[in-house]
Amino acid sequence: MYVNEQHIMYQLADQLIEVENFEILDMDEHKKEIWLEKNINKTSYVIRIVHKEFYWMNDLKKDIALAFQRTKAIRRLLTGKHIEVKNVYVAMQAPVGEWEALKKPMQLKERKPIKMKIYYLDEKDIYEETERLNQDLNISLQLGTSELADQDKAAELDHLKGKLSNKLSSKRKEIKNVFSHGKPFLTYFLLVINILIYFLLEFNGGSTSTETLIKYGAKYNPAILDGEWWRIISSMFLHIGLLHIFMNMLALYYLGATVERIYGSVRFLTIYMLAGIGGGLASFAFTTNVSAGASGALFGLFGALLFFGLMNKKLFLQTMGKGILFIIGFNLIFGFSVPQIDNGAHIGGLVTGFIASVIVFLPRKKKIAYQFFAVICYLVIISGLVVFGIQQNTDSAMYQLTKIEELLAKDDYEAVIKTATEALKDPDDLSAALLFQRSYANIELGKTSLAINDLEKIVEMDSEMPEVYYNLALLYRSQGEKQKAVQSVEKAYKLKPDDDSYIQLYEQITGKSVN
Repeated sequence: MYVNEQHIMYQLADQLIEVENFEILDMDEHKKEIWLEKNINKTSYVIRIVHKEFYWMNDLKKDIALAFQRTKAIRRLLTGKHIEVKNVYVAMQAPVGEWEALKKPMQLKERKPIKMKIYYLDEKDIYEETERLNQDLNISLQLGTSELADQDKAAELDHLKGKLSNKLSSKRKEIKNVFSHGKPFLTYFLLVINILIYFLLEFNGGSTSTETLIKYGAKYNPAILDGEWWRIISSMFLHIGLLHIFMNMLALYYLGATVERIYGSVRFLTIYMLAGIGGGLASFAFTTNVSAGASGALFGLFGALLFFGLMNKKLFLQTMGKGILFIIGFNLIFGFSVPQIDNGAHIGGLVTGFIASVIVFLPRKKKIAYQFFAVICYLVIISGLVVFGIQQNTDSAMYQLTKIEELLAKDDYEAVIKTATEALKDPDDLSAALLFQRSYANIELGKTSLAINDLEKIVEMDSEMPEVYYNLALLYRSQGEKQKAVQSVEKAYKLKPDDDSYIQLYEQITGKSVN
């Protein structure tokens, strides 16, 4: 009878796989059980077929509890939102006791409960229980080999075992092969390069110094507009502070290694660079701040994993999908809620990384039409970001302020006044800086009243710029307005009490000695 029960068990599994399109999750010949799964309308139907004799009802209850625990352990392999387990027992005899109540539907008391029904295919009720399983799953299993001789059953049993074993081996090999297209050499190389450059910044002015960042190639929009487009790439390898480099390198270590194993080294580097360029240009187009970091490229690796998930939905959801989607969503929401984060680079990198993945495609797979279309999409996006970025930055107050500094260096004061006046039409938060530069130009041109007018506007903004009060004190004194000069120089001295020139002017105007 042992061969007969084993034959029934493997026959059921074979029909569920070949006819009803279930997939094998696991097979344990020692425990004599097989696990299958199929996703129907966002519900994972899990079928556990086990060949085991239960003499007492309590033993059966214990096994049902173990089945629940095992299902919870493999939940990550199940792609459905809900889980229903069909626990099928194949045995010669039913347990002793009033066990029939166990046939009622049962479920765990959890937020996302696992539901279970059991089916006991003993010698007496095998066809009745099989039909109950058919009705519950809307399938048509048929057990029609009872007339086979034991020798023939044994031969067919060996065939079915081998067939299922090969399917499970092929599935595991396929999963292993997906993550074996490359070793993460380039990931480690990029880690080393980024860390070395970080220390280069630290020993040459500090990685948090804006001046140092600009000097070594951070994304600085005015310089890019002047032709330094290489900053889009160089900024990918610079990081601002220890926390920034640590978080990004931690992400690169895990994300990079995974993507490089899936896509191979050449494809990985292509995705990384194209996404970094896309993220850098998005940052150029949508943010005016000096910025640096590998975030755009890293989000591009997220995009690569999303494309992998699109092409291998089941494997993606079983291995990493839910976690990746959560991390992407969390980072984007966090980016929108924290002003200092360059979300333009994140979104730009994510989108262009996905498109770059379509361009290079997955190893040993090609779809020329899709790849060609992706190339066109990438070029259109990049071109659009460049054109939009140039337009946005040329009109921005930050860019105009940078141009003013260049004009001041050339002593072109008329041009300074004209540029500042134009920029003040849409000054963002740079009104004080623009007014100050215009006032300085007016001072140099001898237009004292206009200079005083600009500086007084800055004072009305509750500015704490000591230079404003210093210049006002000089101008009021030249105009003979002693009281205003005193008030201004006192404020300037209060804001900058250790500066010799401020001390000297304070003593001259007030007649008081600081010492």
